Amino acid sequence: MAAADAIPADTEEDLAYLADDPNVDEEDEISGSPEAAPRPELEIAWDTAGKEHSEGKIGAEFIQALVKRLPNKPGVYRMMNAAGDVLYVGKARSLKKRVTNYAQGRFHTNRIGRMVAQTAAMEFVVTRTETEALLLEANLIKRLRPRFNVLLRDDKSFPYILITGDHRAPGIFKHRGAHSRKGDYFGPFASAGAVGRTINSLQKAFLLRSCTDSVFETRTRPCLLYQIKRCSAPCTNEISPEGYLDLVAEAKSFLSGRSQKVKGEISAAMQRASEALDFETAAILRDRLAALSHVQSHQAINPQTLEEADVFAVHQEGGQTCIEVFFFRTGQNWGNRSYFPKADPSLGPPEVLGAFLAQFYDDKLVPKCILLSHAVEDQQLLADALSIKASRKVAIAVPKRGERKELTDHARQNAREALGRRLAETSSQARLLKGFAETFHLERTPRRIEIYDNSHIMGTNAVGAMVVAGPEGFVKNQYRKFNIRSEAITPGDDFGMMREVMERRFSRLLKEDGLPGAEIPEESDDEIVTEKAFPAWPDVILIDGGKGQLSAVNTILDNLGVTGFVTMIGIAKGVDRDAGRERFFMEGRDAFSLPIRDPVLYFIQRLRDEAHRFAIGSHRARRKKEMIRNPLDEIAGIGPGRKRALLHHFGTAKAVSRAAVADILAVPGISEAMARQIYGHFHEKG
Repeated sequence: MAAADAIPADTEEDLAYLADDPNVDEEDEISGSPEAAPRPELEIAWDTAGKEHSEGKIGAEFIQALVKRLPNKPGVYRMMNAAGDVLYVGKARSLKKRVTNYAQGRFHTNRIGRMVAQTAAMEFVVTRTETEALLLEANLIKRLRPRFNVLLRDDKSFPYILITGDHRAPGIFKHRGAHSRKGDYFGPFASAGAVGRTINSLQKAFLLRSCTDSVFETRTRPCLLYQIKRCSAPCTNEISPEGYLDLVAEAKSFLSGRSQKVKGEISAAMQRASEALDFETAAILRDRLAALSHVQSHQAINPQTLEEADVFAVHQEGGQTCIEVFFFRTGQNWGNRSYFPKADPSLGPPEVLGAFLAQFYDDKLVPKCILLSHAVEDQQLLADALSIKASRKVAIAVPKRGERKELTDHARQNAREALGRRLAETSSQARLLKGFAETFHLERTPRRIEIYDNSHIMGTNAVGAMVVAGPEGFVKNQYRKFNIRSEAITPGDDFGMMREVMERRFSRLLKEDGLPGAEIPEESDDEIVTEKAFPAWPDVILIDGGKGQLSAVNTILDNLGVTGFVTMIGIAKGVDRDAGRERFFMEGRDAFSLPIRDPVLYFIQRLRDEAHRFAIGSHRARRKKEMIRNPLDEIAGIGPGRKRALLHHFGTAKAVSRAAVADILAVPGISEAMARQIYGHFHEKG
């Protein structure tokens, strides 16, 4: 279940201030945070940083001038360059002692030397304890993404099981995203498939409903799930409210780690029913018991002595790091996920793993036990911080023998294999990009390729799509979709749609990033790869279309003044639209084709197919939304409550549209003015 965050109020104020950093992109998670005034104890540090920066001091010289004013207290510090970009976020038991180390100018690694040399400003937050500093540091690293920190990448939200708490008959659902709905959350699960399988088995075991609240309220007879024994049908009172809540309580106990107790109670109830010759009840309980056993046995690896834990293992190779995470809850394996954090190659496995852990649990539920393949620095401090966050004791251990050691070894083997696959894929991608550059006579290997496509049905629900590829494959957090808005475009006009997409895309790019400047050279001695290393501007754009599409795009880019900064390539379907016979169009070159078995051709086909998949998926989602949109949603002042009351009273929106004012007025919560507004919406158009 969700644990309350235990960071003290004054630390949250510090976090609110630091979250409002002007260098953070508007689309980051922290966008929209309210401005917070600097806290009094920090004003001296900020004033000093500004003064020293204005005098032109930089690096160790700047830090030396700052040290004498720092307190001997725990806290968090930020190091920034002259442009205001955050270089590093760190925590310290004593800010004065930690920053003094930087001021001495003697560094163990080139990484720290480069970081200090670029430092032109620093900011500080004083905390009451080092534990608070650790929590705040992890939060800021995730939001500010400093280039010299270990960064958690691919941190997509995990799916959870939600048992709702805002309805008289709680339901069980798959949930992803913020835990905003009242209820109990169980997880995380490594994949949506693992959630689906578990919910399917839990429905057999506990007979909880999975229908929406609106469907629940309108049922007049049990649905098919009741017939196949996967729901107890509380909607039609096939089970008493008290009996249903008992099932809900059992499900919560099972998911909370008390699985053996729940199974024992069901087994005892089955035995009592059998002895009382109530064989029908005994059979139902037998089936529920079998379903519970299936939940605990259908995963590949299930520990016998561990109810709840996360297992972390790290492996390094080829200058990269992989951290494998396994999730165990209620004595079962809920899946695993591979992470490839960004870290300087000079950092070893313990350093990367320690920095990773603090960020990982910034927005996730913390288990009772965390098992590691390597001991990390400040291990006990991290355990104390996570205990505060979870409001209960959290143990962190590096097992040396037994089943727990086998689990960490298994996770480490998975990390080794996952990193091997990634290195192979990266190498293959690099060769394909190099071949792409040679095929299309580009000056250098492209680091960002954007592929565009449109999708619609006879011009309706038109959507433009952009997918992005780079040195590590598809970059899905850079994908964008464009709902075609212009009413001047004739339905089905692909040229017009592409013009709108390009105008919106590059107008915003110019506004947010300006014209492309000097990029990081391909052979830089700076070994650190950061989020900023992936460019905002594309080197190449691929357009699904021939010379006409290319001309339309070229006109837009020419009007915006960015024609010379991007290479444009049009891909037209070949003869009989066969794959392998595509024609390519570029400015200044005649149309040409590639050999059918050319690896670059396969690469381009994969790029185009991904754009096509994303465009169709976006179009279908928009079309589905249009199809299920309720006419009542268009009436001002009709929120979910009034909409529900109207549908309960009349049954359908169509029946509402035919109702007289007096009939609408009979609905609870509908005033006379609102009744006339609803009536007017359906009867006074045109």
